[in-house]
Amino acid sequence: MKADPEAQRRLLDLQAIDTALAQLAHKRRTLPELAELETLARQLSGLEDGRVRAQVAVDDIDRDIARIERDVEQVRGRKDKDQARLDTGRGPARELEALQHELVSLSRRQSELEDAELELMEQRETAQGSLDELLGQQTAGREAREAAEVRREQALAEIAKEEEFRTSARQPLVADLPADLITLYDRIREVSGGLAAALLKGGRCGGCRLELSGGERARIKAAPPDEVVRCEECRRIMVRTAESGL
Repeated sequence: MKADPEAQRRLLDLQAIDTALAQLAHKRRTLPELAELETLARQLSGLEDGRVRAQVAVDDIDRDIARIERDVEQVRGRKDKDQARLDTGRGPARELEALQHELVSLSRRQSELEDAELELMEQRETAQGSLDELLGQQTAGREAREAAEVRREQALAEIAKEEEFRTSARQPLVADLPADLITLYDRIREVSGGLAAALLKGGRCGGCRLELSGGERARIKAAPPDEVVRCEECRRIMVRTAESGL
């Protein structure tokens, strides 16, 4: 392929722009905020699972406390009723004696229930403490997520601005270069990891960084200035200048 030496040299400008755009695309994909947000999402998911379990534990204890309180009220009501009957002093002695025994039994039952309620209330305090701690961690996690999202959006906006600047510089450059040269350049970029044109400097290909053999040097030196030469190793376009060392 033939192309004006100046057009070949301008390929290096195009390559610099495309390399910068590729770096910006990589930067977008690998923003530290993305990894941070992913980590925070996992943490918040785990915290939510823990919060649900902690809330269930508190609710279960509350139901048990409510049940015991109802039982205590029933026992108290029964005691009050028996005590009232006993206080009247009316009725057979055997019945009054039975009421006294029942009052003792009811008092013991009330004491057992109140002890159980006290133990449950202590358990509830511990369970509520665990729930409150998880809620606090969730709040902190959400705040960290919001801050990371703000930083991510700021970083993405800066990348988009830089991409717009690079793209606006690329368009007139591409329009000004020969179409067949651009076609070759784009085809090489697709198969060479994005690097299609490199400076030949000091007898070394700027693409693969390998030093040219003597025969390769002679071949390129003999090529007309408008000949588009490519590296035998990496097949990239080698742009010749006074620094090429030929």
